[in-house]
Amino acid sequence: QVQLVESGGRLVQAGDSLRLSCAASGFTSSSSTMGWFRQAPGKERVFVAAISRVESITAYSDSAKGRFTISRDNAKNTVYLQMNSLKPEDTAVYACAASGATLPRTENSYFYWGQGTQVTVSS
Repeated sequence: QVQLVESGGRLVQAGDSLRLSCAASGFTSSSSTMGWFRQAPGKERVFVAAISRVESITAYSDSAKGRFTISRDNAKNTVYLQMNSLKPEDTAVYACAASGATLPRTENSYFYWGQGTQVTVSS
């Protein structure tokens, strides 16, 4: 059974850092592009970052660029999202997903999804 389980979300203050983890089981995440998306209350889910299966090439949304870093540990079948300088507008449920495409930014390119982890940034 394929599972993606996110963890690490919590309440933090503006300016703080947080690292999210996404542990994969039932498939080898290193064979897929892995992405992070987020959904704020009342808004659509949007792309945050992705890391390719080959050479770990990365892609970021404009809001994440320069503050967030996506990485992967293939030995642990885990993908991470390091988030620095957090802002209240980063408050959202963050979910990881797996794709067979190269660094896609659209939801429909991802075939496995986790349930998400809540990140709340207070001002």
